[in-house]
Amino acid sequence: MEKLLENYKFVPKAIGEITGKIQIEKNRFENLLKDLTSIKRIKKSILDFDFQKAQIGELLEIILAGALNNRVSDIHFETEEKNIRLRYRIDGLLNDVASDLPKEVYGYLLSRIKLLSGLKLNIQDKPQDGRFSINLEKKSIELRISLIPSEYGETIVMRILDPDIIKITLLQLGLRKDDLAIIEEQLKSPNGMILNTGPTGSGKTTTLYSFLLHKRNPELKIITIEDPIEYHLEDIEQTQTDPEAGYTFAGGLKSIMRQDPDIILIGEIRDEETAEIAIQASLTGHSVFSTVHANSAVGAIPRLLDLKVKPGSIGPALNLIIAQRLVRRLCENCRISKKILPELKTKIEKFLGSLPKRINKNEFSEIKIFEKKGCVQCAGLGYKGRIAIFELLEINDAMEPLINADVTEVTIKQEAKKQGMVTMQEDGILKTISGLTTFEEIENVTGPIRW
Repeated sequence: MEKLLENYKFVPKAIGEITGKIQIEKNRFENLLKDLTSIKRIKKSILDFDFQKAQIGELLEIILAGALNNRVSDIHFETEEKNIRLRYRIDGLLNDVASDLPKEVYGYLLSRIKLLSGLKLNIQDKPQDGRFSINLEKKSIELRISLIPSEYGETIVMRILDPDIIKITLLQLGLRKDDLAIIEEQLKSPNGMILNTGPTGSGKTTTLYSFLLHKRNPELKIITIEDPIEYHLEDIEQTQTDPEAGYTFAGGLKSIMRQDPDIILIGEIRDEETAEIAIQASLTGHSVFSTVHANSAVGAIPRLLDLKVKPGSIGPALNLIIAQRLVRRLCENCRISKKILPELKTKIEKFLGSLPKRINKNEFSEIKIFEKKGCVQCAGLGYKGRIAIFELLEINDAMEPLINADVTEVTIKQEAKKQGMVTMQEDGILKTISGLTTFEEIENVTGPIRW
């Protein structure tokens, strides 16, 4: 990896950072990919690593290649009293990789990562953020670096930003056919707002990016304001907030409105001013995509009211509210069929009978449930990748009077259910009996199943 690291150079970043670039040698990287096929094998490679004789760069190469080869979204270096703990986040959950990295070795790793990320070596008592990229043969992968001081030293989290993630089309989002039809119809509208809700890491950005790519057209101007820009989109103007320079979501949105946009993506509506400008933009001929923090699609409405948006503006401005969560997908190579007890079968049949007409019940004529096992292809986890479960709330003429009357969230949900809304939990049940995931995964993100 010394050759690998000798190739990095500092280049000015588009939005004020310094980015280092790593060119990974093809043969060396391919050999690592063949070897580092599971957490177990990565652990062994680190355990066998000769810290006295080998170059520190070789260890960094193992850690990075192991992460890229095992669907890792984040690499965590956590400082403890005597040693350093290394963990990978895979499909939303943290996995231990090494718990006894020597602090002396970590010091060299930390310095190398700081250099690559354009961070200051002599600052150890303040948070720092940076980026660097790994140049592979066919693509470049960015890593977003966050350092914070802790009791026993600086801890690092490296977020892996694989550009393939943002190439997901509407068809690849995992929407049911009926939900996909709703979204495709809503995206035809030349104005109005689509809101996406959910916690951090629930896939909201990926979904909204897929909307932008679907709408992308040489005849349209698309501008985003994000915090931060995670993925770079071709033919789309992307801007990043910079509070120190006075470029906030609200301030940036005011400037964007003077740029003659057709479509605007706002990373998050956090305050009253941003909410008001976003609503006005959607009422004046613009398509607006954004996110708010709410636990459900219906919950986005009281959240907007909390942000002092006038009830009379919400109905005309909003077209669609989406809520989503990510659950782990069963490995199709090793999943095993699970016997369905009569009591559960009765519950599932009753559930299917209660669903709206737009759902094709014939797809579930033969109910099958699977459980995880574990194999080489999924690194023994039983799951491989993640899928989203969705909840879509269309804002129509029947909804507007309820919003204007400031009724409870429960009342709005009851009306939405009458109109055929399928909740996230219900979508999760449908995906479970389709063999994509498990009831345990659904309950982890939506709570106990209410049959």
